[in-house]
Amino acid sequence: MGSAVRQPLFSFGVIADVQYADIPDGRSFLGVPRYYRNSILVLQRAVETWNQHGNLKFVINMGDIVDGFCPKDQSLAATKKLVREFDKFNGPVYHMIGNHCLYNLPREELLPLLKIPGRDGNAYYDFSPTPGYRIVVLDGYDISAVGWPHDHPKTIVALKILDEKNPNSDKNSPEGLEDVARRFVKYNGGVGEEQLQWLDSVLQDASNSNQSVIVCGHVPMSPGVASKAALLWNFDEVMSIIHKYDSVKVCLSGHDHKGGYFVDSHGVHHRSLEAALECRYVFVWIYRCI
Repeated sequence: MGSAVRQPLFSFGVIADVQYADIPDGRSFLGVPRYYRNSILVLQRAVETWNQHGNLKFVINMGDIVDGFCPKDQSLAATKKLVREFDKFNGPVYHMIGNHCLYNLPREELLPLLKIPGRDGNAYYDFSPTPGYRIVVLDGYDISAVGWPHDHPKTIVALKILDEKNPNSDKNSPEGLEDVARRFVKYNGGVGEEQLQWLDSVLQDASNSNQSVIVCGHVPMSPGVASKAALLWNFDEVMSIIHKYDSVKVCLSGHDHKGGYFVDSHGVHHRSLEAALECRYVFVWIYRCI
């Protein structure tokens, strides 16, 4: 007798780094082609595929909906255009913010557009798509030199971190920084104290409720899954909280573009998603929870 095939409890669609802009194709600083206008077509094909799948619980956008090279007078219209494409999915869509989102629009405009629940400009939240599961969405630019007003306390803290950790005049450059210290660049960010406390309380509640947890954030949370120059500034603090709870099974992220997979010493699966921006044709991820 053959063993029974395990059926997924639920499935959901994911996509990262669409980074649409109505500009000619270009390349990353590593020379990887970037298809700015094509990325909306990749998103459209993804939505069509998700709808054809028929039983996805939700879709989650891992951040960077519009590229930083998008002309600033087009930022608002481009973001609305991409949101309309996501809204064609026959189910709930959950968004998070990335650095390119914040290059284009301030939080006060961005969060309502993306229907991100939060207060005081914060963009972290959680939801339960089905009994027994909790999805936690982190705000990886809580402490950041982009997105907040220049005189905001969180901006001031972020600039202080960059001044202390990165001696380069260009704070987006990791030149001369070694190993995981390369993460202290302006295009990354950190999770603030209030959010760390919130994460701990949510994971405690999920553990008490016997829920399995998937933690999602634009910026990768482990050096095993991404470039050391594309990590959350305080990934160690975040992971020390996550590792307190056996309930956390997976950490999903975007930002690094090339993608990656890693299982850490506590058995947490880390998956960094490939960038839709750098995909010439069809790009679809469907995550199945079993």
